[in-house]
Amino acid sequence: MQQNLRERILKQLRSEIISGESLPGTLYSVPALSAELDVSTTPVREALLELANSGLVEPVRNKGFRVSRPSMKELQDLFAMRDLLEIQAAKLMMADTPCDTEPLKHYAREIERAVKEDDVRAYLVADRSFHNAMFMASGNELLAKTALSLRDRMRLFGIRSGAGVDRQRESVGEHYSIIELIDAGETGELITLLQHHILSWRPIFSAALEQDDLRTRKKRLLGSQS
Repeated sequence: MQQNLRERILKQLRSEIISGESLPGTLYSVPALSAELDVSTTPVREALLELANSGLVEPVRNKGFRVSRPSMKELQDLFAMRDLLEIQAAKLMMADTPCDTEPLKHYAREIERAVKEDDVRAYLVADRSFHNAMFMASGNELLAKTALSLRDRMRLFGIRSGAGVDRQRESVGEHYSIIELIDAGETGELITLLQHHILSWRPIFSAALEQDDLRTRKKRLLGSQS
């Protein structure tokens, strides 16, 4: 029961952070969050410690945990590593026995529904499940865990911007195309599509992070002048 509660809290907080609902610098207090969620402090603390291990938050002495601010270099490094590991996972998946794409079809429908309903959180959950199913089909458990961990560290700056919404809509068809290519055994075309699927988000996230950095610098400048 405690484990399920911790996982539920972890999923909620991770979604808030990576979707940009909880901006860099946001402070999570264990007692305050426990009271808000009406749960004990233990599962809240455990969830925040796991987020700290993945780099999404950092502990602040006697205060709680603060949402960390990634640098542009960290963002670019994450994209490079995701491209490397997710493509390798896809190659292993295609080289093994035929992949069961029924779970992927279910998640693709969930992704489509989330986009139609403008539900970013549901989109993130379904998209994570879709790609995790592909990682696990690689047969390499360590690779699968590492690839999923990298996705969970990716901050989706700008996902609610005009470009981000357009990209979500484009990705709906891409998920169905990924399934078709897997079923057809078209490894080369699948790799090309996956690289586009991953890297098309990079300019959107980068532009939004730059804008956030500019706002932060302006606030600091105004604060120093007051």
